[in-house]
Amino acid sequence: MRLTLSDPKTKKSYNVEADEKTILHLLGKKIKDEVDLGMISPNLKGIITGGSDKQGFPMHTKLDFENSKKILTAKGVGFRASKKGERRRVRVAGRFITDKTAQVNIKLTAGDTTGFDERFPKQKKEEDTLGASGKGKKKK
Repeated sequence: MRLTLSDPKTKKSYNVEADEKTILHLLGKKIKDEVDLGMISPNLKGIITGGSDKQGFPMHTKLDFENSKKILTAKGVGFRASKKGERRRVRVAGRFITDKTAQVNIKLTAGDTTGFDERFPKQKKEEDTLGASGKGKKKK
């Protein structure tokens, strides 16, 4: 499970790969719950703001169960209307964190994030120089 920790003070986000102890601590929690992240850094606390399951469906705050479901929506999580009055049936996941959850978004509310840049460096992706053709050289 991947945790995305967002710090509103510095306006930075950090991607953290969660260990088994952290995953067990988060199971059963839901969106808008406050969680203690002391296993990542001392005195670190945050609020769960969202996430997605292993199939890529976003978590929705109004679904009080663990599975995914199709809902009819005009706007909001999982859908952005291109025309006025457009509605669409989209699949979203429930708001509870389960073993099927792949990513959890957490907004930090308390604690110190100094040193996070060194502990969780940004990962660089390989890009083609000529685009999607795949014939170009890869940058390193």
